[in-house]
This record gives sequence, C-alpha cells and structure tokens, in this order.
Amino acid sequence: MEQTTRVPRREESLAKTRTLTKMALCVALLAISAYISFPLPFTPAMVTALTIVVNLTAFILKPKEAFLAVLAWMILGAVGVPVFVGGTAGLGKLVGPTGGFVVSFVVAAWLMSKLRGNATSFKTLACLGIFVGMPVIYIGGCFSMYLVAHLSVWATLVAAVFPFLFGDVVKVLIAAFLATHIHKMLKD
Repeated sequence: MEQTTRVPRREESLAKTRTLTKMALCVALLAISAYISFPLPFTPAMVTALTIVVNLTAFILKPKEAFLAVLAWMILGAVGVPVFVGGTAGLGKLVGPTGGFVVSFVVAAWLMSKLRGNATSFKTLACLGIFVGMPVIYIGGCFSMYLVAHLSVWATLVAAVFPFLFGDVVKVLIAAFLATHIHKMLKD
C-alpha cells in the first residue's frame, strides 16, 4: 500500500517539475527574444521577436502557467533585469509609451491559452493569435501610446498598429507552427 501512495506522488512531482521547466524556458525565451529587435524611425515601438514567444507561451502552456510565465518576465524587467525590448529594464518602461504592449502581453497570453483549451491544430492556434492575441496587444499598446505620447487616434494607429500588422501575422504563424510541432513531440 505504501508503494501505491508513493507512485502517484512521484508522478505528480515529475509533472510539476515538467510544468515549471516549461514555464522557466518560456521566461528565458521571452528575455532572449526581446533582444532580437530593431527600431522603426517613426514610432517608439520596435519590431521584436517577443511576439513569437508570447504566442508560443500561450499555445503550449495552460492559462495560469502562461499568465505566470509572462508576468514573471514582466516583473523581472520591472525590477531592473534587462529583459525588455533591446535589453532595457525598469518601471519606466511599463509606464512609457510602449508599456501597454508589455502589460497586454500578460493578458493576451492568458486569454489565448484559456480560449485554446486542448486545441493544438495549426489553424486554431493561428486564428487565436491573429484574432485574439494581436487585438489585445494592439489595444494595450495603443492605449499607452495615446496617453503617454499624446498622439491623435490616427497617429497612434500609425505608430502602434499599421507598421506591425503583416510582421505580427507572420510571427503568429511561426509560433503556431512551432507549438503544433512541440505538442506532437510531447505526445510521443
């Protein structure tokens, strides 16, 4: 009888370890992907690989896990670890013109993961990223840019949305492709 109670505890412990490892890898990938960025001359927002990893996190983790992983990355950056876009950090980044993007990453990752449920198909993941994740991220980014940079609504859209649409669709498709293959690998 003792062995029966120990085996489930061991399996539960291994499952928790796997989950924490996946979350830690997502946090690390978020930090690394923030360094893969370049500026555009007409906007304070930068083109970055973060979008791929935010989507990937939402596509491979459960809602609470995705939320906590992206939140951990955000807190690391807020306390001064250089994990934000271009290796920046600090609370100022959260209240600056692009801070809404950072905060909305947390919300988008949770919401996409929640709506995903157990779905792992490329089409489902891509649709979630394009029709749920991108709008949430753009709304957050527009909100902060509008308030902090004092731009008009049109100028905010020109600075925070229009230049990034095509690239973000491509990044969502990359994340969906990777997540689909990761799910297949983890099942085997």
